[in-house]
Amino acid sequence: MTFGSRLHDAMEGRGRLCAGIDPHPALLDAWGLTDSAVGLERFAMTAVEAFAGSVAAVKPQSAFFERHGSAGVAVLEKVIEACRERGALVVLDVKRGDIGSTAQAYADAYLDPTSPLAADAITASPYLGFGSLDPIIDTALAHDAGVFVLALTSNPEGPQFQHATTADGRTVAGTVLDEVAGRNAGAEVLGSVGAVVGATIGATTERLDVHGPLLVPGIGAQGGTVADVRRIFGTAARNVLPSSSREILGAGPDKQALHEAATRAAASFAELGTV
Repeated sequence: MTFGSRLHDAMEGRGRLCAGIDPHPALLDAWGLTDSAVGLERFAMTAVEAFAGSVAAVKPQSAFFERHGSAGVAVLEKVIEACRERGALVVLDVKRGDIGSTAQAYADAYLDPTSPLAADAITASPYLGFGSLDPIIDTALAHDAGVFVLALTSNPEGPQFQHATTADGRTVAGTVLDEVAGRNAGAEVLGSVGAVVGATIGATTERLDVHGPLLVPGIGAQGGTVADVRRIFGTAARNVLPSSSREILGAGPDKQALHEAATRAAASFAELGTV
């Protein structure tokens, strides 16, 4: 099955939530753990055990694992494997973007199933030109994986580039969204190339229905709500995969509390309609 089809089924069966695993040093400390590879593994595996068996997708933030060197990357490999064993799709948040052979190397690392870091989907940056993502997207589709392309992010610096207009009068974000939609043409259920659109971007006139999944960070601790998603995405809300990290992880380190926080977050988005 394609990634889009698997994600569709996961959201239908497990609810609409991508639970983030962001082992930020402050969260490690809040859980009473050391900022070390040992603390990292305890944190990450507790989260996996708490909610990977019930949510549609889990999104590890690669940077917080990489900062611990090879030992941290080894923990990330373990997290990816454990999430899959529990039935959750893995969206690896790496935001890679490069050209030529380097882009292909990133694709091989994160999307080729023979790699120990292979995920169901990754995040990618199009700001070297959308065509620079061809090796990543082509590799993903060849292996029935997915790519979420940054389009309208919620960080305050984003509009400087994303709202800028191109020679044909479209915004850069609009161009990215159009390219994503083009890659999903002909998909029967849900395309495998998605876009990242923040829940805190405010109003937008961009066409968000790209016939693919919309990964929506900014839920919970960053202020994004169900009402925001409904207002921003309109009919495209049916394809939204809301992502929450800090609000869920703040319920730890108790596993039951983490599980309940993830369950509440998923339940709050059940009213957005069928996928």
